Formats: sequence, C-alpha cells, structure tokens
Amino acid sequence: MKTATKTAARRKKPSRPDHELLMSQLQQVAQGLGETFAPFCEVVLHDLRDADHSIVAIHNNLSGREVGDATTELGLARIADESYPQVLANYANALPDGRQAKSTSIGIKDADGKYLAALCMNIDLTLFGALQGMLRQFGGIDSGVRVAETLEPAGAEALRHRIDEFAARLSATPRSLKADDRRALMRELRQSGCMDVRRAAEIVAAHLGVSRATVYNDEKD
Repeated sequence: MKTATKTAARRKKPSRPDHELLMSQLQQVAQGLGETFAPFCEVVLHDLRDADHSIVAIHNNLSGREVGDATTELGLARIADESYPQVLANYANALPDGRQAKSTSIGIKDADGKYLAALCMNIDLTLFGALQGMLRQFGGIDSGVRVAETLEPAGAEALRHRIDEFAARLSATPRSLKADDRRALMRELRQSGCMDVRRAAEIVAAHLGVSRATVYNDEKD
C-alpha cells in the first residue's frame, strides 16, 4: 500500500459541475461504507484529478494516511491508462505496520470515459485470522475417540424427512406451510405412526418453525 511520492505527475482539476457532483456523491458512499464496516475496513476516496493530493476522504483509518496525501500506484496506473481495470477485488495487501490486509479498488470514470476517482477498501485481516483460529479450536472434534452416542431421539431424522416430503408435494417448504396444510400434515404423521417418536411434537415444531402449542392444536383438528 505504498503511496506515490510527491514528485508524481499532478493533473490540474478542471472545474466541471458534473465532476463536482459525482465527487460529492462518492463522499457519501465512502462515509456510508465506512460506518457500515467499522472498525475493520478502511475506506478511502481518491480524487484522481490531483495525483499528489488525491485523498479527499478516509474513514476507519488503518494505514495512517491523511486527507491530502498522494495516490497509490493503482491511482497512477488509472491516470495513465483509461483501459486499466475498473474493479480490482479482494487482492492481498499489507498495512504499513505489516498487518495482512485484503483490498478492493474501484475506479470511477466520468462521462468522457476518463478516470475521475477511486474508491478503495482495505480490510484488516488480523482479527479475522484470530477468530478463525478460535473457531477451529472450538469446533474441533477428536477423531480418535469412538463413541456410539446420539443426542437426538430415534426416528427424529425420519420424521423431519417425512415433513420435507409432504412440503415438497405442495411445492412449499416446511416453514411456509399454511394452517390447513399443517393440519393435513399432522393427520398424515399421526396415521403413519411418526408421532410416536419421543419428543415428536418438539421436533415437528422446530422443523416447521412454530410453537409446540400450535403443533398440539393442529394435531387435534
């Protein structure tokens, strides 16, 4: 994430109302993204009309740069070549202190097809890497321990499968079944003996996304 030196070529900002309007709107976009992804994502808006002082907004500052600092190599590349890719997403980067980052840079063109601005996002991956490690440890299973045990009542999976089949016949999902459909389902489950499964009402309620009281009422009708 090296910034260009102060000797970078400077383009004089032309006074165009459409440019100023677009830059004003991009300021709002940058602020919104910054507030949404705080504090892990740095959002930087570059005005590519002035390579030496391109940064016009920076939110959740992770890189230590300031408004008025120069553009990066990507900014210079876009200034020099209008055919340079507009979107570079999720590329590996590094913050000045060495922290690993993931960056996305979006080039913004004006009506003439020239690069006017760049909206860039730099995500600090350090915390996410630590979280991944903790989740791997927390979710780890000792494959060397062989124990034949299940915490689920026998027949629970078959009961859920029967509900799924019923819903599929109606081109629906279990959670989208209407009251009449649920009552028909309960009649079918009761007649097939599926409701004899231990904790059957609880299993059905969880799969349908309703309360156990609703299941009991549907079963009575």
